[in-house]
Amino acid sequence: MTHSLPVLQPAAPTPGRKPEWLKVRAPGGPSYMRLKSRMRGWNLHSVCEEAHCPNIGECWEDATATFMILGDVCTRNCAYCAIAHGRPVWEDREEPERIGRAVGELGLEYVVITSVNRDDLADGGAAHWAATVRAVRRHAPACRVEALIPDFQGSVASLEAVLAARPDVLNHNTETVPRLYGVARHGGRYERPLAIFRHARAVVPGLVTKSGIMLGLGETRDELVATLRDLREVSVSILTLGQYLRPSPAHLPVARYYAPEEFRELAALGRELGFAHVESGPLVRSSYHAKRQAHAAGVTA
Repeated sequence: MTHSLPVLQPAAPTPGRKPEWLKVRAPGGPSYMRLKSRMRGWNLHSVCEEAHCPNIGECWEDATATFMILGDVCTRNCAYCAIAHGRPVWEDREEPERIGRAVGELGLEYVVITSVNRDDLADGGAAHWAATVRAVRRHAPACRVEALIPDFQGSVASLEAVLAARPDVLNHNTETVPRLYGVARHGGRYERPLAIFRHARAVVPGLVTKSGIMLGLGETRDELVATLRDLREVSVSILTLGQYLRPSPAHLPVARYYAPEEFRELAALGRELGFAHVESGPLVRSSYHAKRQAHAAGVTA
């Protein structure tokens, strides 16, 4: 039995204020405050804070966080991203062990690890990545690990170093459609995410892979559908779709706000295309409900 794909409206600019559905409560519950205190005490970074994630209150109240390794200064200056950029001077060889101990002490069942781009390092930080995944394995053997990696400038050796540490999920965000890479992803190349997933599947055939796209940068419907098809052609398992929110007036403007019903239509489209799980909504970010996403794609404790 065949099903027709849902028809989306053209992705034209929508002027005006931020819609009501994008408003969230300010964080501040007891679990949030506890986790914030512990992150400071352990001298750890989270992408939840650095990237101004709108879901930080919900996730931290649930005692979950995405750890960001290799410092908080990125060597790239992507036009949509709130993380500071510049020339990193930070290197902390003890960080992997601190993260492993933190995950164990918090009793986390699922953890996401990500990093800034470190194009200043010969391996892009891959050895540090592998050490962090292994430290979590030692201190919290039952915890599932999702690695939300940078592109390592296309280095196969760096990618294989991370894969050798056995993450349960390999995640790399595609972020936008090919036409907008030159505007949005400074230093990035559209072909790299596809190459990452293609090679990861060849090295670890059963690996669950994941990618995400921001909506509202000016993509058209046809461009978005073509990008989703590209991701399925390299067997990406999990797809996340969320609304781009401008971090500051210095960043790219929002070309369009997608309505909640459009995100639901896109989720149906993703399922039709064969993704094992699609997390699609205005406030969805790559790590949002990550444990649930992985479980839906077959990752079990």
